[in-house]
Amino acid sequence: QVQLVESGGGLVQPGGSLRLSCAASGRTFSPSGMGWFRQAPGKEREFVCVIGWIYGLTHYSDSVKGRFTISRDNAKNTLYLQMNNLKPEDTAVYYCAASTKGALYAVPDEYDYWGQGTQVTVSS
Repeated sequence: QVQLVESGGGLVQPGGSLRLSCAASGRTFSPSGMGWFRQAPGKEREFVCVIGWIYGLTHYSDSVKGRFTISRDNAKNTLYLQMNNLKPEDTAVYYCAASTKGALYAVPDEYDYWGQGTQVTVSS
């Protein structure tokens, strides 16, 4: 069984930065891709970005492109999300997820494992 645990959320002013981490554990952890999603109150879960676990290919939503950077440390089984120039509309619970289905996906249904989420609030 794979477990994902996010950390690094918090309250930040507009224009500020945060770095989220997602630590994976389990007997065998070999995803094809890992992604970040977010969900604001009253809204559906939204794709943020994804990275291929082996080759590091990335894909971002238009809303975060140029501000957020996804990365991973395979040796530590850890996923990161560096968020810069944060805006109030970035406020949400952020989830990491792992997929074993062989491609990079932007839809939640294609992910097999999810973390519990970490709150990010951007406000002055």
